Amino acid sequence: MNVRPCRTPSLLVGIALACAFAPAPAAAADAPSGAAWDGALHLDDALHLAHADNWDLLAARSQVTLAEAGERIAREHPDPSLLLTTSHVHAEGGDATGLGNDLWSRAYDSVAQLGQELEIGGRRRDREQSARSVATAARARLADQRRLLDAAVVRAYVGAALADANARIAGESAGYLRDEARIATVRLEAGDISRSDRDQIEIAAAERELEAGNARADATAQTVALETMLGLTAGRGGVTLADSLETLAERAAPGASPGPGGARPDLAAARADLARAESDLRLQRALRIPDPTIVVQAEHQPPDRANTLGAGLSFPLPFWNRNAGEIDAARAARDQAARDVHRIAAQVAADTASARVRYEEAWQRWRRYRDDLRPRSEEIRRTVTLAYERGGASLLDLLEAQRSDNDVRLETMRAASDAAIAAADLEAATTAFEPESVTP
Repeated sequence: MNVRPCRTPSLLVGIALACAFAPAPAAAADAPSGAAWDGALHLDDALHLAHADNWDLLAARSQVTLAEAGERIAREHPDPSLLLTTSHVHAEGGDATGLGNDLWSRAYDSVAQLGQELEIGGRRRDREQSARSVATAARARLADQRRLLDAAVVRAYVGAALADANARIAGESAGYLRDEARIATVRLEAGDISRSDRDQIEIAAAERELEAGNARADATAQTVALETMLGLTAGRGGVTLADSLETLAERAAPGASPGPGGARPDLAAARADLARAESDLRLQRALRIPDPTIVVQAEHQPPDRANTLGAGLSFPLPFWNRNAGEIDAARAARDQAARDVHRIAAQVAADTASARVRYEEAWQRWRRYRDDLRPRSEEIRRTVTLAYERGGASLLDLLEAQRSDNDVRLETMRAASDAAIAAADLEAATTAFEPESVTP
């Protein structure tokens, strides 16, 4: 078919080069930076800082960004291919025709060929579904990382608060005994008690002071660990905790498991992995039939029938490769993903049941110490102390009352700590994945 002379090959070359070397848009990467904190640190403040600067959470956000980029890639169509060739060029020259001796008139065979691959068999749908499942799994893992991070921050904060409380209680007990030692000195001078009685009180006070020093060192170490987890730049244990153990223990715990429409983030991620594996298996099965490529071309070869058009269809012949290996691998991955869903579902049920039992026990123990044992122990200590100062109780009674009260106060704080941690564990075990609320 004869057509008018054109400069199609040169035009296509220019378009191809412009597309190939066009600069891609650049995205600025957010780099984590350390934070400083002035004033008292509440637990909610600690959770906010962890969400902003925790390394694992930043990595999970990056995975979400990568997965969303994969979604965009999966939606893209295959690019067309362009082939430009010139042949029949004699090295000695003499290619002029009756049309002239310029490049366009010589008897060169110039071909511009454009090919477009066509996706068939639902491959594009399966590829998009696979990428969508990867993004869902990444968002679920981000939510799961937040869930685990919240529980870890609560544990670190409560551990630091417990160490502070232990140091305070040991210091208070030492102060009580120092007061008794001063009174014992007066009674010793009056001849009411022996020197050994006074010395035993001073020894007990010194032991409590040593315990207080050790507890303060542990409190500093716990605070440093908390600062490191939160990404604070100081990292010297100088942060003051604003929430007491009593306040932390009173924080409400969740009362119900995820509803039928929700799942814990790790289970949601496993289900998304299973959906991706199923899409990948369908895709590999569809790849047994190769994709065809439609080709159109324009050819210029003067002088006779100088400009012609052509069309063609190409595709690989699946004689030797039927994609069997990739199908087997995709099937094995699908089966493993299904097993992971069952395993994680069982783990979620076990975690929820055990967390609820631990929370109920810790809460009842904390209430018993707070409402019953702690007030009675303090009353006994005051009564025995007053009786000893008046000569109505022995030194052994005094030391035993002081020791028992110290132990009860420590156990009360430990019960409050256990209740706060158990509440956080129960919340972590029953957290439901809300895809629309999870953003990188």
